[in-house]
Amino acid sequence: MTLIRHVVFDIGQVLVHWDPEIPFRSLIPDEADRKWFLAEVCSPAWNLEQDRGRPWDEAEELLIGEHPDLAEYIRAYRTRFLEMIPFTHDDTVAILKRLILQGIDVTMLTNFNHETFDDTAKKFDFLGYARGVTVSGAVKMLKPNAEIYAHHSAQFELEPLETLFIDDNAANVAGAEDFGWHGVRFTGADQLDADLGAFELVSTETDRAGI
Repeated sequence: MTLIRHVVFDIGQVLVHWDPEIPFRSLIPDEADRKWFLAEVCSPAWNLEQDRGRPWDEAEELLIGEHPDLAEYIRAYRTRFLEMIPFTHDDTVAILKRLILQGIDVTMLTNFNHETFDDTAKKFDFLGYARGVTVSGAVKMLKPNAEIYAHHSAQFELEPLETLFIDDNAANVAGAEDFGWHGVRFTGADQLDADLGAFELVSTETDRAGI
C-alpha cells in the first residue's frame, strides 16, 4: 500500500459550489438570452484566461470593445462574482479538517483568478487552513498542464508518489496522475471518504472543532 503523506485539494465544486448563472438570473431574466451571454460573451473560454492570469480590467475592456451595449453585464461578472459561490460543501470541508488534524499535509491547487480568489478566501476562512495554495492566476499556469503540478510539488516539497490529488475534473486528475501523483475524481463526500479509505486515510473521531 502506498503511503500518502500529502493530500492536494481542488477548490471549485469540491470545497465550494460555483455557478456563474446565479447573479445573471436577475440581471438577464430571459433564460435563452442568459445562456447565450454566458456561452458567447462571458464564456468559459474567456473566463479561463482570467484563471490563466489575465487581469480583469483587460478582460472587461476586450469584451466591452466587442459588445459595448452589454458593458453593464460584462462588468457584473467581476463585481458580483462572490454571488456565484452561494455555499460551501461542508461535508468535504470536514474531511479536509479531519485530514489536517490527523497530521496529513494538506495543500490546495486551483484554477482560479488571483483577484477573485483573494475575495473568496476572505469570505471562507477554511481556505486558509491548508499549508498553502497554488492559484493558477497567480502563477500563470493552468491544470491539467504538467507545469502547474511540477510547480506545486516544488513549492511545497511534495514527493509525487506520496501525494494524492482530489479534483472534480477528470482531465485535471489525469494530468496529475501523468505527472506522477495519485488522483481521485471527486463526485461527493461519501465517495471521497471511500477513496481515502482505499489509501488508508480513514475516518477517525478526531474533534473537528480543533481548527
